[in-house]
Amino acid sequence: MRTGVFLSYAGGFRESVDHVVTLEKAGVDIVLVAEAYSFDAISQLGYLAAKTSTIELGSGVVPIYTRTPTLLAMTAAGLDFVSDGRFRLGIGTSGPQVMEGFHGVSFDAPLGRTREVVEICRQVWRREKVSYQGRHYQIPLPADRGTGLGKELKIINQPVRERIPISIAALGPKNVELTAEIAEGWQPVFFLPERADEVWGDALRAGKAKRDSSLGELDVMVGVSLAIGDDVEDRLEWAKPQLALYIGGMGAKGRNFYHNVATRYGFGEVADRIQELYLSGRKAEAIAAVPDELVRSVSLIGPAGFVRERIAAFAEAGVTTLLATPVAVDGAEYVRFVEQMQGLLP
Repeated sequence: MRTGVFLSYAGGFRESVDHVVTLEKAGVDIVLVAEAYSFDAISQLGYLAAKTSTIELGSGVVPIYTRTPTLLAMTAAGLDFVSDGRFRLGIGTSGPQVMEGFHGVSFDAPLGRTREVVEICRQVWRREKVSYQGRHYQIPLPADRGTGLGKELKIINQPVRERIPISIAALGPKNVELTAEIAEGWQPVFFLPERADEVWGDALRAGKAKRDSSLGELDVMVGVSLAIGDDVEDRLEWAKPQLALYIGGMGAKGRNFYHNVATRYGFGEVADRIQELYLSGRKAEAIAAVPDELVRSVSLIGPAGFVRERIAAFAEAGVTTLLATPVAVDGAEYVRFVEQMQGLLP
């Protein structure tokens, strides 16, 4: 099992980079940078590329709607170049609240667009002249939709790799099936090992049945809040605001993918209550409504023995990469928690 860290978009980036440099020396495999509607992930990944030398760098994730497929491919190739072949492109669809509310673009056809984006990126990285006539993307642009002067072009530079790994953040059954079919990695959210097969197993098996063997095994990359010790029970509370935000505040009723996952885990009534409170502006109450049981199930928070058992449960459920978000009081504790996690791997 690989280990990594997930850098928050909430701030403290420069301090986090110092932690990453230390953890790289300790053998941590990968660092991901989130984007959401914060500072863009790409600028920060370029900075990380300059500060590190061996750790894999990934976006976690950039939305497919805000960049053209060829720009995504160029950006990934550029980061792969400046990092000497260490970049992993993490993509996702985000949701209508952010895409339409912040970016002003329609949230449509997430499945179809994801497949086409992946196919176009790989065409660019093979340094072929880009020619693609999909349902959602047509390159070059058809003459009747522009000046008619567009022509097939290939990227000027030779990419370091013609197959940059792609990870997809996916939650719904169809999205997960597509990811298992076409991507090198899958980034679920709030992964509960004991319920994972029930929620996603059929979709994963259906996608893998259509998977090209050249992709290798699917890298299941799971983010976890992390705190290890006999006196870290209070850190469960630290992890609740994010769960409340995603379950309660991301999207509207009936259009919240994270709420759907919590419901499928068996926390439907709780998820409804969190959403009701959050959307009515009662955020503190929504956070308080997140049950300890849910936090404990999807995190690595507790004594070393408990965390060891939970890591084993994640591994048994098919997780191949654990991405930690330490809930720490300072930098020293941040690094210590990750190093302790490495020592507890099976």
